[in-house]
Amino acid sequence: MTATDHMARARGFFERALALNPESVEALVGLAYVDGMNSTFQMDDRHARFAVAEKASTRALSLAPENALSHMLLGCTQICTNRVAQGIAECERALQLNRNLAEAHATIGAAKILIGRGAETEAHVHEALRLSPRDTGVYRWLHWIGFAKSMLGADAEAVAWLRRSIEANRNNPLAYFQLGAALVLIQKPDEARAAIQDGLTLDPTFTIRRIRRMSDHSTYRAGGERIRDGMRMAGVPEG
Repeated sequence: MTATDHMARARGFFERALALNPESVEALVGLAYVDGMNSTFQMDDRHARFAVAEKASTRALSLAPENALSHMLLGCTQICTNRVAQGIAECERALQLNRNLAEAHATIGAAKILIGRGAETEAHVHEALRLSPRDTGVYRWLHWIGFAKSMLGADAEAVAWLRRSIEANRNNPLAYFQLGAALVLIQKPDEARAAIQDGLTLDPTFTIRRIRRMSDHSTYRAGGERIRDGMRMAGVPEG
């Protein structure tokens, strides 16, 4: 089964829980998490999925205003729909309620890439790793550091972090595409093409056009174009 299949099954369970108890905060949080994660796997309808995730997390907060995880998930949807400052504020609120919420630390680090503060990403992720070194999200956190390094032009460092991310989870296609871009930019074209092929094996429909949709933030667009150029040179289709 693919990650999308597992998410669909999980969504079904949360929907059944809500049918039994429409005010179940835990089920609403689960639904928000599933729809938010699904948008990373299926970028073509990601804004619709984020809208559903935001509705679920907002409903959860109406029932439990001090629920840290709901604040974080609302922040995630805001960050991913070009309301980065609001999203960071929601994640900071989550940390006021629960300083040990590792994912919130890492999410703030990821968000800062989008507003030109990627130099701060690594510190946020290190805090997440300190709190939860065996977390299921570690591969994403390592990926975010690699992405931040690429945005800063530190391509050799990006390669190291992206390889660590892939070692933690070999089923994340975006890490391979960004690794390919970083490798080609440090003059390793053969390794770059191999990384891109690995990514396309996992996601044959991936194109430059699809990744361009990921954020409309001006700072992201400026730095992201360099990464997209690297992907093109390494063999990612334009789409």
